[in-house]
Amino acid sequence: MSSAVLCMRVLARRTPRTIQHPVYDFLAPSTINTSRRHQSTSHQPPPPPSAKAPISPNSSKLSSDASSQTSKPVRTLSPQQRAFLSSALRVNQTGELAAILIYAAQNPIIVRSHPHLRPLMKHMYDQEAGHYKFFNQVLSKHRIRPTAMTPVWTAAASLLGWSTAVLGREAAMACTEAVETEIGSHYNEQVRVLLDWSRKCEERGESLGPELEGLVGELRRIRDEELEHLDHAVENDAKSARPYELLTEVIRGGCRGAIWVSERV
Repeated sequence: MSSAVLCMRVLARRTPRTIQHPVYDFLAPSTINTSRRHQSTSHQPPPPPSAKAPISPNSSKLSSDASSQTSKPVRTLSPQQRAFLSSALRVNQTGELAAILIYAAQNPIIVRSHPHLRPLMKHMYDQEAGHYKFFNQVLSKHRIRPTAMTPVWTAAASLLGWSTAVLGREAAMACTEAVETEIGSHYNEQVRVLLDWSRKCEERGESLGPELEGLVGELRRIRDEELEHLDHAVENDAKSARPYELLTEVIRGGCRGAIWVSERV
């Protein structure tokens, strides 16, 4: 065996395979990093070294979208559009952090009383952690500051998770239902706005660029996973919590208030 082949095998064993979320450059369309255009958007853990990385079902579509958009001029975002994106992404990041903290506070209490819920709680937590990692990357890439209210929301989310878990499984699930209802609506609004921008660009013979178009797909994926959590909560007797109406309305109102403040502060 030649020394070159031996070195290549050693390096292959030492180099971990990772799957990263794409980091978008839509806030500076003139400096788009083309090497990131075709990265996989999968949020699954990396495959074992002996297995090939799975091909995302959306990868071919994203590639074709990117190639089709190169023939159109990329629309430069207005200051108002940049402000909207900065505000929305800041809220997304702090919202995912809050979700992680809620599940982290609920998990020990709920799993102790209901061991069969361990896989579900871990599944939801892992998805929220993936969302949080993605938005952290985007904020870091575009130097978007997190909300100044992060310490307050951190304490509030931990307290909310612990208190609803103490009230019982139904109350914990009602908390998830209430939070995901507001978060799902928040993501839906972002997708609606971005699709409206895309439509107007198409009418002018322009595009938002492959990175920003890709963000729409990421927001849809994350929204669908959040709504999946809502469905899990309802299936696990969220509506049996007492007092259900008061509990969910208070939590939803708190979420709306936190979103409003985080958009501005």
